[in-house]
Amino acid sequence: MQRQAMFVVCLCAWVAGMFLARSPALAEAPRSLNVTLAERTVARFSKLELILAVQPVGENPDDPNEVDLRVELTSPGGRHLVIPAFYSQAFERRQLAKGGRQVAWLYPVGSPEWKVRFAPTEVGTYTGAVKLRDGAGDVESRAFSFDCVPSESSGFVRVSAQDPRFLEFADGKPFFVLGQNVAFIKSLGEAEDMFAKLGADGANYVRVWACCEDWAMGVEARKSAWGRSWEWAPPLVQLPGREGYHSAQRCVQIAGKEGASIALSPTRDLATQPDTRYLLTGKVRTDNGVSLRVEVQGTPPAEPLSSPGKWTAFRHEFTTGADQWWLPGVSFALTAKGSAWVRELSLREADDGPELLEEADANRPVRGRYNQLDCFMLDQLVEAAERNGLYLQLCLLTRDHYMADLTDARSGKYGEAVADAEKLLRYAVARWGYSTHVATWEYFNEIDPGLPLERFYTECGDYLERTDPYHHLRTASHWNPAPKWWKNAALDLADEHYYMRPNTGPLFKDAVASVLGRAAELRAAAPSKPALLSEFGMTADNWQRTDYLDKDKDFTHLHNALWASALSGLSGTVMDWFWDDVHKRDLYSLYRPVAAFTADVPFTTGKLRRIAAAASPDRLRLVGLQGDDRAYLWLNDAEASWWNLNVEGRTPERIQDASIEIKGLPVGRYHVAWWDTFAGRPTEPATVTAGAHSLQLDVPAFLRDTACKLVPAPR
Repeated sequence: MQRQAMFVVCLCAWVAGMFLARSPALAEAPRSLNVTLAERTVARFSKLELILAVQPVGENPDDPNEVDLRVELTSPGGRHLVIPAFYSQAFERRQLAKGGRQVAWLYPVGSPEWKVRFAPTEVGTYTGAVKLRDGAGDVESRAFSFDCVPSESSGFVRVSAQDPRFLEFADGKPFFVLGQNVAFIKSLGEAEDMFAKLGADGANYVRVWACCEDWAMGVEARKSAWGRSWEWAPPLVQLPGREGYHSAQRCVQIAGKEGASIALSPTRDLATQPDTRYLLTGKVRTDNGVSLRVEVQGTPPAEPLSSPGKWTAFRHEFTTGADQWWLPGVSFALTAKGSAWVRELSLREADDGPELLEEADANRPVRGRYNQLDCFMLDQLVEAAERNGLYLQLCLLTRDHYMADLTDARSGKYGEAVADAEKLLRYAVARWGYSTHVATWEYFNEIDPGLPLERFYTECGDYLERTDPYHHLRTASHWNPAPKWWKNAALDLADEHYYMRPNTGPLFKDAVASVLGRAAELRAAAPSKPALLSEFGMTADNWQRTDYLDKDKDFTHLHNALWASALSGLSGTVMDWFWDDVHKRDLYSLYRPVAAFTADVPFTTGKLRRIAAAASPDRLRLVGLQGDDRAYLWLNDAEASWWNLNVEGRTPERIQDASIEIKGLPVGRYHVAWWDTFAGRPTEPATVTAGAHSLQLDVPAFLRDTACKLVPAPR
């Protein structure tokens, strides 16, 4: 875990009114920003956090066009840096038993606040000031300074300056991707457990979705207490009467016979405090002769509400039980046939506190507002990645909230989509960009590659060049192979997804052939940039989980895919999609042997190319890379496929008397280390001599597969 230093910055702003207030008088009120530094020293590449006590003037705190709060710094080397602030809500976290399992109880505490997070990359003294531009004008703090001291951190992940096909850290150490997906974050504790096990077994990379709409973590996604994305039919209507004619605002309608009701249904169980008074407020309107009952499960009934033809504010107070850690059921029921309407619902502790019912807002925009609980979850995951030596590929934009607006690059809707995406990218840079363990921003998961995305990738890429001082990698994935976009200069990584399915014929039964085919496809389109198979697995023809995964109990298909991809020329191994299976079966040990073998492979400095070699007998497949004076290879018995072993039940044969001929190595003596690909250690060290034309290797007897490292022997 990197050492953290926190700056506590008090920005004392004399602002007439609260954050959402607007008044001409605000522009006339004098304002000043006073900065107090709690510490003046931070380690290089460590997090520096500033807490800003300020109440800017604007309607949307997530929109920098309304509230532009930032720190401007001058680095020791003279670089001008602009670090955006972000709006955040703090949460208390506990692990509680619920439904027979441990779940994360997340409860907002305190008022929302503004923060800045920054990781200095230069040793020396930084100077800077806090600046604010909002509806009341501009204001700037006094100058301040802090010192950055050396650290042992390798820094941020970069495209290698020595070999752009691979990745490295800022200090030049190679970074070869080895990991998997943990995409849908529903249980924070379980995800952290997965991270810990991945790190313990040598993995170093995880692809995480922050774009899951309402079924899991989604930073910018519709989270509605009135409906779900997979059957979206919420009881939301325009305001009734003439108000609806003059307004695009919506409200909740309860309509039908006597007793008709709708229930409040947040997308996740809503945390509450035990033995605590809560106040549910809102506005109600009813038809003549109709009343509305507000019902909170387990609490005394409230008086029915009646407000014919006009909106009336209501308040309903209730108290949670001694062991009640979750919001009880809340519903709204009619006392007679007709309609009632509800708007501006709010739930807070009776003595005030943070809003608990943002999901009940019928007018919350789909884009441009960020779900604070999900943002807090991502904070926790970034810290878990740091603890466990993992680097994250964060998929940020909820595809289906953007894709319909990206069909015509000349349209206003397209421009709005780009602008909204840039705002979210700015927020991501502000909140998570500081972490060296955030490796990659992924714009979309599997967007339609046939869309005119050139403008989107170019403008978002240019925006990140200006906004992201750490220059994280940028990528996107597409729902079909996308050579056009793999070549695109605005994307730093070529990213493909591939699944073995029964309708792919022989490839379904052969993970090695599947991986090598995809690696060749990626490298043909992107020969000089990093390339990954960031989703890989075995599915049914409809892309859903297949029962064949249960037959392949030890995930032979993944073992073979990991080893084949590790030496295929890609920038990392395949990244398995079925993280639940890996977790439930505790298959994390599949990563350790690959991690051990690749630890000293000089991906960025070895001038590696496809190995010029052949193996005998013919049933053996050889996958490998060689440099000017070394070679790394994996030898696989083609008969030992997952299908043959786990479906047909064949017993693998021990391979005897195999040999390899490698061409292109200089004449001389070489140290050979044969590796057990399951134990992850060398087994048969030897010394061999390369002749003028080739080097001959006798392969020790092995079962299923083996690997080899060949380097110059010490003189």
